[in-house]
Amino acid sequence: MKLVSWNVNGLRACVGKGFTEFALASDADCICLQETKLQAGQISLELPGYEQYWNYAEKKGYSGTAIFTRMHPLSVHIGLDIPRHDTEGRVITLEFPDFYLVTVYTPNSQDGLKRLDYRMDWEDCFRAYLTELDKKKPVAVCGDMNVAHQEIDLKNPDTNHMNAGFSDEERGKMTELLGSGFTDSFRYLYPDRRDAYSWWSYRAAARARNVGWRIDYFLLSDRLRPNLRDAAIYPEVTGSDHCPVSVTLEW
Repeated sequence: MKLVSWNVNGLRACVGKGFTEFALASDADCICLQETKLQAGQISLELPGYEQYWNYAEKKGYSGTAIFTRMHPLSVHIGLDIPRHDTEGRVITLEFPDFYLVTVYTPNSQDGLKRLDYRMDWEDCFRAYLTELDKKKPVAVCGDMNVAHQEIDLKNPDTNHMNAGFSDEERGKMTELLGSGFTDSFRYLYPDRRDAYSWWSYRAAARARNVGWRIDYFLLSDRLRPNLRDAAIYPEVTGSDHCPVSVTLEW
């Protein structure tokens, strides 16, 4: 089973840059998207064989998530059921017989960490949501989590310390989440791999120079480690400032 995640930074623009071709060529069972920047009815996307599930932000042209799946889910849950966190279209959960699949677009703490307090509240609520799911069956959670967890996960850790995405507080929350029974699939398989990034600034030819950050993840319930066969990053796919990531699981 192959699962793909991609922050498309505006799906309509990404469709014009090869999204559909990549999606169909990926042969993924599920494709999870973040930052779709859509409202209902603003796109007609044909992906034969895939059911489509969407969570739209109330604010136009902002945030938003989607999951396209070839496997019909047992249930679908939109959001966290927490009003203060459910206006920005950030979470979708599909239940399958063997696991839950969650896609998330974690709030950015913004310049000067001006949204850090909100981010910390979000982190605690989202972790609680995942751990409750995990009590029922294993969880695969993916998406743009807006944090580089370790120094190895970004090119310039020293100069980015305490910037959004690499603050002690954000990194600490990822540590808490992993300590709650979850595994970073890529780091589990490739603990020492450097220069493996999923996001690059549009400034200063950062992508061409591979000056990036790994902020897109597949986290798995620890008990899914025996099912993990591969975790991959696709920097050659250029339809967004993020690239897709994937995991392959065997049941």
